Amino acid sequence: MKPVDRLIQVVAKLRGPGGCPWDRKQTHRTLIKYLREETRELAAALAKADPRHMEEELGDVLLQVVLHAQLASEAGLFDIQDVARTLTCKLIHRHPHVFGGKKLRTAAEVVRHWEALKRRERSRRQA
Repeated sequence: MKPVDRLIQVVAKLRGPGGCPWDRKQTHRTLIKYLREETRELAAALAKADPRHMEEELGDVLLQVVLHAQLASEAGLFDIQDVARTLTCKLIHRHPHVFGGKKLRTAAEVVRHWEALKRRERSRRQA
């Protein structure tokens, strides 16, 4: 079993019947402070360029993502596979210079194209 699959199982067990009372009690709202805290700790580890600390803090941020996806799955909204699928589609869509025929040669061109795509996506969501 891949480590990510095992992580997903562990989080489901923590949240499930007979799981951890603290984990079972959490909601999207109660987890916000932990997501913020873990993100700050990851930023500090990245700033120090400390690989061991970065690995640990990336894991803590990943836990937050998996926990939120588990909560959503329990509510019948979406699961971690949906999160990964949505992100993959977004990355492919926003990188037509890699996955399509668009020619973008510089990082600045990529940023301009990315921002234009995001503006179009926002306007579609608001319509």
